[in-house]
Amino acid sequence: MKSHARSAKKRTGGRRRPVRKKRKHEMGSAPTETRLGDAKLKIVETHGGNTKVRAIAQSVANVATDDGVVSADIEDVAENPSNPNYVRRNIITKGAIIETSDGRARVTSRPGQDGQVNAVLLDE
Repeated sequence: MKSHARSAKKRTGGRRRPVRKKRKHEMGSAPTETRLGDAKLKIVETHGGNTKVRAIAQSVANVATDDGVVSADIEDVAENPSNPNYVRRNIITKGAIIETSDGRARVTSRPGQDGQVNAVLLDE
């Protein structure tokens, strides 16, 4: 289980003694790997009673062009600098280059956090 507790190592590389065990407010979660497919959203409650919309799967992207923003269908994940394995698994993250019906675009939003895919059209 991921945790947002203080690191057990100091900047110098020395060890810190644990002050206590893990607490609920330090709890982390597994990353939401947004897949290419029919739109599927999940609403998650966050700290303070707020909510986040996580995109489990998405097939449409809001693509910014010179003329304005258009809604384009996502056809494929072309590149993903964060993890080459994500290309094979068609996982969309921020910075991924996707093939859309309007051309290639780079994802500028975080679909696992925002619940939508925003992208900027690349010059070919």
